[in-house]
Amino acid sequence: MMKMAVNNLAYIVLLAMAVSLASASDPSPLQDYCVALNDSKAVVFVNGKVCKDPKLATPNDFFFSGLRIPGNTSNKVGSMVTPANVAQIPGLNTLGVSLARVDYAPYGLNPPHIHPRATEILTVLEGTLYVGFVTSNPENRLISKVLYKGDVYVFPQGLIHFQLNVGTTKAVAIAALSSQNPGVITIANAVFGSKPAISTDVLTKSFQVDKNVVQYLQSQFWTDNHTY
Repeated sequence: MMKMAVNNLAYIVLLAMAVSLASASDPSPLQDYCVALNDSKAVVFVNGKVCKDPKLATPNDFFFSGLRIPGNTSNKVGSMVTPANVAQIPGLNTLGVSLARVDYAPYGLNPPHIHPRATEILTVLEGTLYVGFVTSNPENRLISKVLYKGDVYVFPQGLIHFQLNVGTTKAVAIAALSSQNPGVITIANAVFGSKPAISTDVLTKSFQVDKNVVQYLQSQFWTDNHTY
């Protein structure tokens, strides 16, 4: 009887841990809203941003007009991402969601990148996109598809993904993300454009290429296709 009780208790504890991990995301809000306070003198540090007094909230704390404006795609990769996260909309603080508009020139690319804190769901508003993500080690399987106007595609949190405009006209997409601050790490920029630079010994061995190739890549200007 005692052994059965211990087993049942262990099962309950494991189940509780599994449920807790499965539901992990941005912290749930404990009030109606928590408008971010960008105060560099604040002495309180929180996982997110400090809240302003709710009585001082204004409509503009929950508003952003930037997504109506097409992004400037005249850069090396031919794309521009315009985010609408807590940095642009303070009222998103603690709410666990954000958006981004992505504009693509003909054959423009949103290069391989990850969002360390969010899953992304992309909706094509205009144009034709070839999109995909790569699964984790050891499989590293590419899961890709061509999307048309109105199509939707999901990029799981933390996985490398990309979008390429395969049409002869511009394309536009809206991305919804499961974090107020999803973050972005563009792979090429991070690896070859880090400051200070990663040792060429590390990169030549990692990529199995000649040192001159690594030095050439590190000498390039790596485009950041995000507005801030």
